[in-house]
This record gives sequence, C-alpha cells and structure tokens, in this order.
Amino acid sequence: MSTVVVALILLLVMIVFLAIGAWIPVAIAVTSWVGLVVFSDREALVSLANAWWSSSASYTLASLPLFVWMGEILFRTRLSEQMFNGLSPWLNWLPGRLMHVNILGCGIFGSVSGSSAATCATIAKSALPELTRRGYDERTTLGSLSCAGTLGILIPPSITMVVYAVSADVSIIRVFLAGFLPGLLLMLLFSGYIVAWALANPDKTPAPERFGWRARLESVRQLLPCMVLIAFITWVMVTGYATATEAAAYGVVASLALAWAGGSLTRAAFWDSLMSATRLTAMIMFVLGATSFLSVTMSFTGIPRALAEWVAAMHLSPWALIAVLTVIYIVLGTALDGISMIALTTATVLPMVQAAGFDLVWFGIFIVLLVEIAEVTPPVGFNLFVLQSMTGKDSNFIARVSLPFFMMMVVAIAIITIWPGVVTWLPDIVMQQEVK
Repeated sequence: MSTVVVALILLLVMIVFLAIGAWIPVAIAVTSWVGLVVFSDREALVSLANAWWSSSASYTLASLPLFVWMGEILFRTRLSEQMFNGLSPWLNWLPGRLMHVNILGCGIFGSVSGSSAATCATIAKSALPELTRRGYDERTTLGSLSCAGTLGILIPPSITMVVYAVSADVSIIRVFLAGFLPGLLLMLLFSGYIVAWALANPDKTPAPERFGWRARLESVRQLLPCMVLIAFITWVMVTGYATATEAAAYGVVASLALAWAGGSLTRAAFWDSLMSATRLTAMIMFVLGATSFLSVTMSFTGIPRALAEWVAAMHLSPWALIAVLTVIYIVLGTALDGISMIALTTATVLPMVQAAGFDLVWFGIFIVLLVEIAEVTPPVGFNLFVLQSMTGKDSNFIARVSLPFFMMMVVAIAIITIWPGVVTWLPDIVMQQEVK
C-alpha cells in the first residue's frame, strides 16, 4: 500500500474521532495505534509505553508545571490592578491614552504568566471597568484586550514555548530569548494602531487626566513587584545561574511571596491555584504523550519522509513553503487550540522546515505568532470566550472588533519572515550563535 493511501486512511481515522467529540489527545493516540497495528509490524503496546514515558520523563519539561503554577498564583493576586494604577500616569499623554495600558499591561503580565487566556482575563478584570467608566470606545478597548492578551504566550516565560521547545528538541532558554524582541515589536504595532485610530477619531477619546510628577513617581511603587520578578527570572536564566526549570521554581517562590505581601495568599487561593495548575499540566502532558506516540507511528509508516519528498518535488522556495504553512496554521487555528496545533504538526512539519534551511528557534516564534492568531480566531478563539464571559458580548462581535489588531499580528509575521534577525539576534548574542 502506498504511503499516500496510508496517510489518507490515518487522517480519516483522526477526523472521525474528532468529529464524534473525542479529546484531541485521544484521537491522536487512537490514530497512532491504528497506524502501528495495521501498517507496521511494530508492537503497538510497547511503542505506546515507551513513547509516553520518553515524552514525560524529562527534566526540561519539569519547568512546565512550575511556570503554569506561577501564572495561576499571580492570576489570583491584585497584580493587574496595581499595574493599571501604576501605568496610567505614564501613558496618559499618548493619543489613545489609557488604552495603551491594555497593551503594556498585557505585555508585563504576560511575561510572568505564560498563558494567553490568563493574561487577557487578568488585565481585562481591572482595565475594562475603568475604561468603560471613563468613556473609552468599547470596540477598540475590546479589540486591544483580545489581541494584546495573546502576548502571554509570546513574551517569555511561555507555556506554549516550552511545549514547542520540547517537541522540536531545541533549547528552551534560546526560544525564550527569541520571544523578547518580537513581543516588543507586537506591542509597538498594537500601540501604533491605537495612536493612529485616536488621531483619526479624536471625538472618541476622553479628555486627558492630569497627573503630576509626584503621582507618577508614587505609581512606580505599584509596578516594582512585577518588574522585579520579570528581571529576576530573566537574569538567572541568561547568566546561567539557573536552568529554565530552576528559574521556574524560583518564580513560584517569588510569586507566592508577592501574593503573601499583597494579602491575597489565602488557603483557598493557594489550593485553587495548585489544582488549576495540576489540571492544565495533566492536559498538556496527555497531549505531549499522544504526540510522541504519533511521531513513532509517523517514522514507521514513512509519512514525514514521503511528505518532505512531495514538497521537494513541488520545487517550492523556502518562502513559498512558509506561506503555505501560514495558511495551514491559520485554518487549523479556527478549530484547535495552540498546544494541539503544535502537537499535531511538529512530527511532519519540522523535517520540511529543517530541509528548507530555516532555524528551528525562528520557526518556534513563527508558530507562536500563528498560535496567537488562533487565540482570536472564531469559533475556538480562547480570548474571545474570555471576553465574552466577562462582557456578555457575542464572540463574533469581539472577533470583528479585533480585526485591526489581528492585522497587526499578520504584519509582525511578515516582519520576522523578511528580517529573521528580529528573532535570532538576541539568543545569538546572549548564548552565542549555534553551529549549523
């Protein structure tokens, strides 16, 4: 039987299981099982056990539950309220005024959260009531919150980055470092759009509030806890004092200290954060285990090799390949969450990307940006659901008002594709360029 027929049969099996509502990792694992039992002489049960063990018995992956728990702890603190109050006096002079707090607040909280949905919910919790009370345009406010919330998975530490680094077998710290400049670029693009919108619609922006220098200096105190935590985690990883896993452990301790100092570290909050982190980690590990099993099936059926040969036979240029992958990931984003997108595609996509000569760290940031787009793409955009639950607005309405910021994400993807140094410069400078 030809490899193409095998691939189509396995694809059909997966589609059937997804269509009947099976969990994504279950659909992946069953498809992998069918592939090994029917199309190879490999012992499926042994392969399943080995794949699941190898995907979970990883010291590097130990950072995942710790970063998740750190974000869950901070989600239950007054950090977002402190950031809003601390940033407001400094951003009031810009056209668009306090709407820039959405962007910078999501950027700052995202750098210690690692989760898009948590970042969106946390900043919206304090920003939405304040901006609504002061008369800011609802459409632009919701659009900026929806898309800026995705910064939680682009600015390190990021749960999605950890999953990609483990799947692609690249350095977590290099991927983390690669996310800083694209994250800053995306924040500038978002704020740039708000400035342009405010200049074009001066009647929709409230009059500026007056803040003296004394108020501005006093507001710095509310920003210090989060800024110190960001600087500390980044410093211990970059200097080599700690691995990503150890830095995550330090982050958990620091987050608990911040929550305690802010008076929000109750027994209930501690237990809720621990259970929520456990559930999310178990889900991610289940996906990674199923993906590892799928990789085994792929290697024995020869599908990745056949796919790579097919793409090579099309004589696509590297940039045409990236364009095709962009369309594929955007389509997948309408039905899957980001981690599942990475889990489903790495086994087949990474060999093609490597053969085309792309840096896997750069490709990781490229995928993360596409995952960000998936977070605001209906019908499965998590950030759309978060804001829908907080405002009562239809998710399709939120998706429509997010379109201008969605286009800024597309611009960011175009920029890092044309100038890949935006991604690779910082990790190459800090950790020295890897020998290709």
